[in-house]
Amino acid sequence: RVMWLLFCVFSTALLYGSLALFTSILHNVFLLYYVETFVSIYKIDKISFWVGETIFLIWNSLNDPLFGWLSDRTFLSSPQTGSQITSPEVVLKRLQALSRNGPLFALSFLAFWVAWTRPGLQFLVCLCLYDGFLTMVDLHHSALLADLAVSATDRTRLNFHCSVFSALGSFSVFLSYCFWDKENFFSFRLFCVALAAFSILGFFIVSRLLQSHFQKEVHPKQDEALMLKELSVGQAPHTHPEKPVTIGQYLKQLSKHRNFLWFVSMNLVQVFHCHFNNNFFPLFLEHLLSDNISASTGSILLGISYIAPHLNNLYFLTLCQRYGVYQVIRWLFMLKLGLSVAMLLAGADHIYLLCIFIASNRVFTEGTCKLLKLVISDLVDEDFVVNRRQQAASALLFGMVALLTKPGQTFAPLIGTWLLCVYTGYDIFEREPAKDSSLASVPDIASGSGTQPLRLGCFYMLVFVPITCALLQLAAWSRFTLHGRKLQGIKALRQGAQHGHLIDVKAI
Repeated sequence: RVMWLLFCVFSTALLYGSLALFTSILHNVFLLYYVETFVSIYKIDKISFWVGETIFLIWNSLNDPLFGWLSDRTFLSSPQTGSQITSPEVVLKRLQALSRNGPLFALSFLAFWVAWTRPGLQFLVCLCLYDGFLTMVDLHHSALLADLAVSATDRTRLNFHCSVFSALGSFSVFLSYCFWDKENFFSFRLFCVALAAFSILGFFIVSRLLQSHFQKEVHPKQDEALMLKELSVGQAPHTHPEKPVTIGQYLKQLSKHRNFLWFVSMNLVQVFHCHFNNNFFPLFLEHLLSDNISASTGSILLGISYIAPHLNNLYFLTLCQRYGVYQVIRWLFMLKLGLSVAMLLAGADHIYLLCIFIASNRVFTEGTCKLLKLVISDLVDEDFVVNRRQQAASALLFGMVALLTKPGQTFAPLIGTWLLCVYTGYDIFEREPAKDSSLASVPDIASGSGTQPLRLGCFYMLVFVPITCALLQLAAWSRFTLHGRKLQGIKALRQGAQHGHLIDVKAI
């Protein structure tokens, strides 16, 4: 009774959005500190780091479609089994998965901050364990966006609540800066334990509240389905038996889905850029701004860069309702390109411009990422309509997107550290300059102009990476056609298909 009273106070959209809070408070801290922890505190060697990242790349790419297939294979079965599954039952299955995997995700987060074995082995085990549970949580939470609503307005409202709670979760970055100390790691460990405990409690309570609501919808629909089964004499005129869809057939269908292919091409670059910013943000602060700004200013800049994308996304979502998601994302790519070119022309000596650019680069890049779930939900609708599925395979499609885009998450630190070493001679593992770095070999740069090679190399990384990413993304995004009238037609067909069983009942 207490759970039901609490649910009456909080709406479904509010509870759905709050699940993003319990993920973001942990994941933001993970992204910001896991590399620094293993490199600076646990002293992991370069070979172990590269081997761990390579194995993690394989696991990180494969677990999304694997877990998606395990979750949605029932929905791809024949109508005799698939049609028995109603939308509330689909939602209920996803909530049950969240109630199990959410607390386990929080526990896996704690494994990073205590040295319990050799650094190389711990790095590999912790990364794979953490990403496995994060994948389960993220897949089911993202799939709920496509399962709870079909209309663009409803999905935007759900995403709006996610952005609000993700912004609240980003405050953990502000707090973490107060506890982070390489010399005294104990206080940071206690801080992580407190975050994990809050996340475990949140996942448990919110998932139980949502389950209690949808259980009240499932039972009447099950009774109705049983009564209709007793009344029906045979199959409805427009139904026909089909064979279950195998994973091979599903992949073949997906390979012909042109909008899906162009989307993952664009999203691969987006994932790379987002994680590049996350991994090298502290480095840019240290070598481009640390001599000119105070530690408190750096803390504020760091916190704003994590919170502003979620708050800014609230405005982006209002633009999406007016102009469409496709157009807003295209504008963000053009804005990223324009700001990067302007910063390149201004140079590395304008400190205030650098502060604004470093923060805005991450804000607009992360803001784009927050809108991509809406596009994937539209792709779920198109896949449902084009392939005439009984139920939308939401988690599986989200998993297939991750399969082709998650490699960008691993490429970001690998390519970034390689570029840093090649162009500046700075090796974060050895802390000693390489003898034949390309910038150090130029006398004017190395000794004459007053601009340090490391600082100049960081600046070029800062501006040329977003320029390259923006150009590639604009080229791929121009080939994406699921917007405007075509998108409206797809949504109308899906909404009509979900209510198609009513026509069959009248025909009996």
